[in-house]
Amino acid sequence: MIDFIKQPWPWYFSGIMIILIMLILLFFGKSFGFSSNLRTMCSIAGAGKKVKFFDFNWKDQLWNLMFLIGSIIGGFIATNYLSNPAPVKLSAATVADLNQLGIKFDGGLNPNSLFSLEALKDIKKLAILLIGGLLVGFGSRYAGGCTSGHAISGLSNLQLPSLVAVIGFFIGGLAITYLIMPFIF
Repeated sequence: MIDFIKQPWPWYFSGIMIILIMLILLFFGKSFGFSSNLRTMCSIAGAGKKVKFFDFNWKDQLWNLMFLIGSIIGGFIATNYLSNPAPVKLSAATVADLNQLGIKFDGGLNPNSLFSLEALKDIKKLAILLIGGLLVGFGSRYAGGCTSGHAISGLSNLQLPSLVAVIGFFIGGLAITYLIMPFIF
């Protein structure tokens, strides 16, 4: 059984699981979004006494916080106990594109040249991560939710603002990939 779990699963399995989760959330009148957990944690910490945005009944979002905690625990278990040691298979074209950007593909899911403590010693990479994190955080707040909230929950609820946000996410991602990253790396 453990060998079956460690094997790569078909892409559509994730889609089926997302559909099931969304149906359950719709049934219970909830909407999915990961970035709202930050607001919940700030509210728990008492930020609602100083800032009106954080002044809400955080207990209504406890289920979403449990989802976050479950994701962290699940990620830890999957990484440390259930990961397949075989290198990730990427097409030669993708490896060539990564090399052009100065990212050495080492067979792992996350390249060590970007995602390691050694990489954080490079001031340029650290600045990119910090600025990127700030932009994602600001963008999530400005757009009224994160990519998962808009793309999964918003689109399944047929919300026009979510469609606009998702189109913006794709345009932003393409612009960064083709117009900005080549100059940074």
